[in-house]
Amino acid sequence: MASKILVCLILFAVINIVVVVDCNSEGDALHAWKTKLVDPNNVLQGWDPTLVNPCTWFHITCNSENSVTRVDLGNAGLSGPLVPELGLLPNLQFLEVFGNNISGGIPTEIGNLTNLVSLGLNHNQLSGPIPASLGNLVSLSFMNVSDNMLAGTVHRTNLTGFAVTTIIQDPRAVSKSN
Repeated sequence: MASKILVCLILFAVINIVVVVDCNSEGDALHAWKTKLVDPNNVLQGWDPTLVNPCTWFHITCNSENSVTRVDLGNAGLSGPLVPELGLLPNLQFLEVFGNNISGGIPTEIGNLTNLVSLGLNHNQLSGPIPASLGNLVSLSFMNVSDNMLAGTVHRTNLTGFAVTTIIQDPRAVSKSN
């Protein structure tokens, strides 16, 4: 009898650990990004990866299911790259990181954010090609990638529709890709 109770307690503990890890996957993704950023103004100071979810973090908004829907870090003085883990935020609707010193390329994983409505990457130091995967963003209605060093354009890559109504990018970027 004691062994059955011990097995049940161990099973209960394992299930709880798995649930906690799963519930914090969005926090893990955002924390992975934080570790790559330089934050001289300490705007990310409250991003605590030990919390159950990131919904109480500054500059993060969540829906009623405690899933991240907004990342608002415009003009925050941040520098560093965008990271592939950002593509693990399934309910993200707004990714606003304009007016910083974000550098490197746009990860192709951003194309996984099929609920994204607005993508504000303007006035940074991004470079390289605009990933074709951004054509997967069927909910996107606004994208600003101007004032970077990006090349290329965004094209629909699926048959479910492409909702982008406004794309703002540097005119020289389009000519670089031709």
